[in-house]
Amino acid sequence: MERNPRPKDPVAWVASIAAAATLLAFWRLGIPSQPYFDEVHYLPAARDILGAGEWPNREHPLLGKQIIAMGIALFGDNPVGWRLFSALAGGLSVFAFGRACWYAQATRFAGIAGSVLLATGFFTFIHARIAMLDIFMVAFLLVALWQCAGAVREPEAARRRLAVAGIMLGLAMASKWNAIPLAVVPGAAFFFYRLGAGRRRLLLSRRGAPVPGITLLEAALWLGVVPLATYALTFLPAMFFAAAPLQPGGLIALHAGMLALQESVTQPHPYQSRWPDWVLNLRAIWYLYEPIDGAQRGALLIGNPLTMLLGLPALAWCAWRGMAKGDNAAWGAFVLYGVALGFWIIAAKPVQFYYHYFLPSCFLLAALTFALDAMWQRGRWLVPALVLGGSVAVFAWFYPILSAAPLPDAEGFQRYMWLGGWV
Repeated sequence: MERNPRPKDPVAWVASIAAAATLLAFWRLGIPSQPYFDEVHYLPAARDILGAGEWPNREHPLLGKQIIAMGIALFGDNPVGWRLFSALAGGLSVFAFGRACWYAQATRFAGIAGSVLLATGFFTFIHARIAMLDIFMVAFLLVALWQCAGAVREPEAARRRLAVAGIMLGLAMASKWNAIPLAVVPGAAFFFYRLGAGRRRLLLSRRGAPVPGITLLEAALWLGVVPLATYALTFLPAMFFAAAPLQPGGLIALHAGMLALQESVTQPHPYQSRWPDWVLNLRAIWYLYEPIDGAQRGALLIGNPLTMLLGLPALAWCAWRGMAKGDNAAWGAFVLYGVALGFWIIAAKPVQFYYHYFLPSCFLLAALTFALDAMWQRGRWLVPALVLGGSVAVFAWFYPILSAAPLPDAEGFQRYMWLGGWV
């Protein structure tokens, strides 16, 4: 089947899926009514930002905690106030991912399927219902990649899109450092595309991929200078804190201290794991499992067992497709996954957890989206339909222990424990 050269934009479908994901995250957002898992670290930090003007939890940048603090300031120091912006960021993540897949492949199926897979991939939903930093990092980064893909697809709007992408990359890094390796990729890709073209005016030529009309020098501004400037500006409030304010010129020294704090956690943790466990979805984390709010409840972080495994052969297909067929979208998913996971393979942080796989899992699902799209465009609809339907069905099955819904008793988790490492 030949691909329609001008398919209709599925923006309404993507927006509807994102809206449904947001509403589902909001359902019983106030349960549990007490802080759980890493909320016990980030909520005190947010309160101190609002109250005493202090800066605890200094191993992480400010922005994510400021967003949590803004929710408390606007909606009260209560469970909904703590988590409201996480729920909104979850919906934004689903929308941005779907738009990025649409611009990457220019097919309706890719945009819709990408939104469904991310919304039902477990990671986004779990983190949309808890006041942690990861969902803000992911939302900003996916918006940046959406804008980059849009700039490649629509060069006439490239300058605006790249400017927005640069700001979003800075905000992603300012939410959590996990985004830093990914934030380098768009600028590096632009450089290598232009270098590969072999043009004599490397810095000033406006011709050629990835974005005609934009010079390498201008791309360095939007994808290099703007992200760094945006990141630095998010620390400006720290100069006005009442306790130990950031001194002018002290940003570099501050980051040396932040890095030391990141590497200082060496005490073993029962939930710690390493990257092979993440790739095979072998080690879960119970964010919550206790009697609370009148029932036994649980919130389990695992990946969707269906799509996390199907994504692995899809990654191999993307690597082949990118090298053999020159499919830039497929190659991009493979490279982004490799960078996101590779960072944790070489990272000096001794104690690592499955939630560090959140970003790599996004690109795993992008690879699966593109592999399914290739089948769909050839008229082979059965497998893509079964995978999408299966992802939704598996999400629905696990929903009670993803959402802290009431369980029948203290042993209610047993029916979901498919692997020993999930207990």
